[in-house]
Formats: sequence, C-alpha cells, structure tokens
Amino acid sequence: MGSPHPNVSDHLVLGLETSCDETAAAVVRGDGAVLAEALVSQIDDHAPYGGVVPEIAARAHLEHADVLVAEAMRRAGVGFGDLTAVAATGGPGLIGGVIVGTMTAKAIAIAHGLPYLAVNHLEGHALSPRLTAPDVAPVAFPYLLLLVSGGHCQILSVRGVGDYRRLGATIDDALGEAFDKTAKLLGLGFPGGPAVQNAATTGDAKRFALPRPLAGRAGCDFSFSGLKTAVRQTLEKQAQPVDDQTKHDIAASFQAAAVATVLDRTRNGWAMATADGAHHTALVCAGGVAANTALRVGLNGLAADLGCPLVVPETRLCTDNAQMIAWAAIERLARDPNDHDSLGFKPRPRWPLDPNAAPMAFAGAKA
Repeated sequence: MGSPHPNVSDHLVLGLETSCDETAAAVVRGDGAVLAEALVSQIDDHAPYGGVVPEIAARAHLEHADVLVAEAMRRAGVGFGDLTAVAATGGPGLIGGVIVGTMTAKAIAIAHGLPYLAVNHLEGHALSPRLTAPDVAPVAFPYLLLLVSGGHCQILSVRGVGDYRRLGATIDDALGEAFDKTAKLLGLGFPGGPAVQNAATTGDAKRFALPRPLAGRAGCDFSFSGLKTAVRQTLEKQAQPVDDQTKHDIAASFQAAAVATVLDRTRNGWAMATADGAHHTALVCAGGVAANTALRVGLNGLAADLGCPLVVPETRLCTDNAQMIAWAAIERLARDPNDHDSLGFKPRPRWPLDPNAAPMAFAGAKA
C-alpha cells in the first residue's frame, strides 16, 4: 500500500510557533511523522492577569525560542543539514511574538543555507487535520472548516493548499475570548475554556436564559460580545457574594448558548457552501476551542444530520503548536518545491487567509 502522503516523504521541516502564549518548535517529516516537539506554555505567566499580556508573551518567546529549537532537534536526532526547510508563524498574532519566531527562523535559514517559509497561523490550523500518522489517510479536499480559538472564529471552505474561501467570521469577539472573559467574570481562573467547561459539568444549563447571538439569521457570521454582556448582567443580578453553584449554573448556561450559536452558524455555512456548488468531504473543527467536549458532542450531531463525517484533530494539534506550522510548510512544498519566502518577509499582526473576502475587523487578526 502506498503512503497516504505521496511525494512528500522526503521533506523534513523545522517549525516554530510564537503567535500568542506558547513557544514551540517541532520537527515533522513529510509522511506525517512528528519526530519531536518542544514546548513551553506561558499560562502561569499570564494567569494573574486573567488573559495574555503581549509584552510578557514576547519576552517569554525571546527567552525560550533558541532553547526549544535546540531541544527539538536533539530529540529528533537530526542536524540542520538534514532539514528541507525551516518555517515559522509569520502572522497573524501578537506582533512581538511573531517577530521573535520570524527572526529565529530567518537566522537558522541564513546560518544553514535553508529555505525559509513564513506560514499563516490560520493555514496551520486549516491544514492540521491532514497531519496524520504515516499509515492513516488524511481528510481529502475540499472540507468545511470551523476554526474556533482564543483569537479566531471563522467558517472556511478549504479547497486545497493555498485555496480558501471564508464564508463567515466573527464581527466582534472570538469564541475562545468569550470563554476567557466569562471565566474571568466568574472568577474561575485562566485559561478560561477548560475552567468554564469544568464548572459547567456541575451546573444547570437551563437556569439562565442567555441569548444566542445571530442564531436564526441568514449567513454564518458570529457575534459573542452580547453573550458576554449577558453573562455580566446576569452575574450582577445575583445576591452577592455569588455562591459557587450559581457560578457553575451561569457557566453551564453560557456554554450551552455558545455551542447552540456555533451549531446554528455552522449549519448555515454548510448550506451556503453546498448552494455554491461545493461538495465537502467532511466537517472539520480546529483551534483551541475544538477541545471543548460540549462543542464536540454538538458537532457530532450536526455532522450526522448533514450526512458527513466530523473530523477533529488530536487535542495537541488544536491548540497553538509547531507541528501544524511545519506541516503547512510541507504541504506547500509538496505543491511547489520552490514555494519559499524571501528573507525580507515582514511579520504580520493581521493576515486574512482568504485575501478576496470582504475586510472584517476580527478576521485574520489575533487579538
């Protein structure tokens, strides 16, 4: 049986990810084998503030990037001369961190005569479901992607490497940000996604009737600002200090409202793509919020209704990681071996994946 990843098995790429609050380096082979990964999380650094502080993040990336590259190469058992290329997130993201990763990758490329690839962080997520073990066939193009994370919330038709059509995006906040802000309001800790999910397991999702923003309307854009406001207003109406059970009930009600909204918007996105002639092979969910159990259960039901499989990458590939950055570079090289970027590439805080989509304030940005 031939490799599920034809014509790329000879590639070996070092990837770096520094777009937000995790510093990571990974060595990935073209057949989908992850030879090594080294990662440092900054959760403890940002927890006292209830969110990511850009200056702290940038300084942490600067401190750890070189060490993690050396560790990943050591664990992989390869030298720089064995690499096909070096890749790093070029945006979108917190610009200080993106600069650190970009300059580190460029320095390696110059020192070792390697091709350099600037990878769009969103493309890393978009192609992550295709990073499978060498003996597992990746999801085939085209597929419908629900991208939900702390900084991004979009629905995209992934037609091929470098070929993406954005069908919908958030008009205000990303879903992950809404989870973080809700957790902060309730005093549940950081990061907010796991904290809210944990609290919701012992909460009553029917106790508080929270809004489902844009649900029932045409299109598949998202809005979570009003839902956050409703959480704050609900919290303020409770007897003070608010008891733990009430906090858990609010968390459960918020999570139920958020999931219902996402399912409504995603169903519309599938219908829009189908009406436009697309025949998607699967519904894919990627990004940090894809790890949410309630969302996965809801998407499984939706996929069954649509008559398609639901594909969700492993949890390690949903959060920000260097494997997906290296893999996106491999996919680009498989399409065109000369698809390299100039060392003059400038890091980008904003970098929409679909350049033909109408400009939106929160599309292709990592806030």
